[in-house]
This record gives sequence, C-alpha cells and structure tokens, in this order.
Amino acid sequence: MDNELSSLTAIFTEFYYWVTIPLMFLIHVGFCMYEVGVSRRKNHMHTLMKNTMIIPLVTITFFFFGWWIYWAFPNGPWINGDILWGDGAANTPWSETMGPHLGDRITGVFWAAFLLFSWTAASIVSGAVIERITNAAFWMLAVAIGSVFWIVDAAWGWHYAGWMVVKLGYHDAYASGVIHAVAGGFALGVLVVLGARIGRFRKDGTARNINPRNPWLVTVGLFLIYTGFWGFYVACNVPIIDMGAEVGDGTPFFTATNIYLGPTTLSGITFNFLMSLSGGLLAGYCISKGDAFWTYSSGLAGVITASAGNDLYHPIQAMIIGMVGVVVAYKMHHWVERKFKIDDAVGAVAVHGYAGFIGLVICGFVLWGYPSSPYEGYALINPLGQFIGAIIMFFVLGFVPGYVLSKILNGMGLLRIPPEVEVLGLDSLTLEEYEQDERDMLEAEQDAAKSI
Repeated sequence: MDNELSSLTAIFTEFYYWVTIPLMFLIHVGFCMYEVGVSRRKNHMHTLMKNTMIIPLVTITFFFFGWWIYWAFPNGPWINGDILWGDGAANTPWSETMGPHLGDRITGVFWAAFLLFSWTAASIVSGAVIERITNAAFWMLAVAIGSVFWIVDAAWGWHYAGWMVVKLGYHDAYASGVIHAVAGGFALGVLVVLGARIGRFRKDGTARNINPRNPWLVTVGLFLIYTGFWGFYVACNVPIIDMGAEVGDGTPFFTATNIYLGPTTLSGITFNFLMSLSGGLLAGYCISKGDAFWTYSSGLAGVITASAGNDLYHPIQAMIIGMVGVVVAYKMHHWVERKFKIDDAVGAVAVHGYAGFIGLVICGFVLWGYPSSPYEGYALINPLGQFIGAIIMFFVLGFVPGYVLSKILNGMGLLRIPPEVEVLGLDSLTLEEYEQDERDMLEAEQDAAKSI
C-alpha cells in the first residue's frame, strides 16, 4: 500500500508541474504580444526576435548552471553555512536526475517550472528597454538575470532552507521579490545607463508620450499574462507532501504546501489572486483616469504586490494590498520619469519592481508574527526582515548587477543601437528600404479606401 501511495504521489506531482509549464508559456507569448503592441512599427521584428531568443539562450544556460545555483547556494555568501556541494551535484547537467528515465520523475518538470520563471524575469527587462538596445547586449543581460541573479535570490529567499528565510523570516510565497522586484531593479539599472529613446523627452525635460501602436495586442498580451499567472501561482506550490514525516512526529499527514513547505490550498490562492487582480484593475482605472494601458498593467501590478503573502492573506486584504501597490507603483513611475528622465517603455520597473518592493514591505506588517516556515528555529515574518529582503532583491541582486553589466557593455560600445539606426527603425537596413516600406503601406491603405 505504501508503495502504491508513493507511486501515485510521484505521478500526480509530475503531472501537476507539467501542467503549469504550458500555462506559464503563455506569459512569454503575452510578453511578446505586449511588447510588439507598445513598440512602433519600424521596430516590430527586432522587438519580437529580442524576446524570442530568450527561450534558447536562457534555457541552455539554466540547464548548465542556473539550476545548480539554486541547490548549491541557499546559505548565501556563507551566512548560514557553506556551499551545498552535494545538493548541487545532484542537479548538474551530467547528474542522473537531469535526463530521461534515469534518476526520478520529478526533476525535469520541476526544473522546467523554474526555467519558465527565468524566462519571465528576462522578459520583464525586455519590455523596459525596447527600441534602442542591441540584440547582443540584451541577450547577455537576459542570461545574467535569467540564469544567475534571479536564481541566486531564489536560493536565498525561496529555497525552504534559504538563509533569508531562516535568519530574516523572509516570506515571498508567490515571488513579489524573488522574480518581480529583482527583475524590476535589474531593468532600472540597465535603463540608467541605456538612456531614453530619441525624442522621448523635450528640450525642457518634459516627457512626450509614445503611445502603444497596437492597443489590441497590448490588451490580448496582458490578458495572456494574467492567464499564465495561474500556472505561475500553481508552480509555486508543492501539490502533495507528507508533512508528518517532514516536521511532525512521523504520523502521515498529506497536504499541499507553499514553496516553503507551509500548508496552503489552491482554493485560498484562487480567492486572493482574483481579488488582488480586481483591486489592481480598479485602482489603475481610477488613478490613471481610465487610461487603458495603465489599467491593464495595474491588474498585473495588483497581483504582484499581493503575491508575497497571498498564501496567508484574507481575500479582502489581498484586494486592498493590490490597490495600494498600484497607487505606489504609478506615482513612483511618473516621479522617477520626471526626476531622472528614465524611459521605461512599458512601465516594467513600476509594475514589477516598485510593486514587488512595496508588496514585500506590506507583507512584513500584515503577517507580522506568522511563521516563515513550518520548521523550528526559523525567524518569524517581521517588517524589518521583509524590508531588508526587499533591499536585497531590488537593489543588491537587481539594480546593482544591471547597472554594472550595462556600464561594461556600454564602455565596449555594445549596449545601444546607433542613433541613425534608431531613427530609421531597427527593422530597416537602409533609408531606401524604410521609405519604400512606408510607400507600400500608404499605397495599400489607399487601395483599401477605394474598395470601401
């Protein structure tokens, strides 16, 4: 009977994580559509290819070293112990678990779920920097955030034995900080060095709006991201585990858990996902005075803000926290834009970075005193631990690496597209081709008008 139960648990867990993968793939489809909808027509193919090539580059590098980092570095820079060479060795490219029918049934689908988180982290940066970054520079930055820096913070703050969980009481069940704040901070570091698109700011320093060129693609893209977020949330859980064997007296107690192996339910997170999404949409509509772009983006910001504690919040708390995060992100975006002339083309730093940061801080107050983990001896969730965690995520592992790597690339002349190419469009090889393209489009539009 025990063998039958173990087999069923393994098969169910394998299928559970496998289902999350195509759902999360929709996040990447949504980012592609969203970014193309925001970019100008002369940059569409460049925008698409920049994001498409995340898939092979981050997948291969995550296979070779990203997954190893997660298992080897939960103790941080020797804060809570040494590098876990043994755990890392079981997750190297040549280990038995990293191949078909050799080691176990779970590693491949669990690895793939984390890989899709990596794509998301890189895509967050992609949207912020459209229309002026070189492909080569972006792809190097994508590998850095997707296969190094986000997975380092996952090891520190998401691994069940991560030093931030043990020492700080850090709690981030659905990645307000682990993915979103770190990627938002990284994007901000890149943008500081990359600079604004040509014409984005007037001579007096005020910003010009470069409105989305295809609102339909933006809308559908964001709705696909919402849809993919269901897979994102589900993949942050462990579907069935014997908690009696893990933390109790050995009496069997099977339950679903969050990433820290604390009991939770899909029912609870369904309430909170939808309430934080709804709170974000309402707040975005009100604060932006009905601006469609910010309304859709604010739905995402609401979910991201509440994600740190959405395993434990009441649904009304999740809704209010989502609203608060949207107001902070919207205000911060426009203040930073005016003050520092930062051109974040899709509001990625605000929606992911600022919302994720404030979500971690709010979680520290709302869940103050709750256990960060079911294991004994771990620090309780607290405001100071969450604030320090937010600083580590956004600045230490996000902004600083993004800024430093961009400075190096910029110093090598690899970061930014030449001004003349940017003006013509990143899809156009020559002025003649660009002008012919415009004539063809005008002729097509005139033909269509005559036929009506």
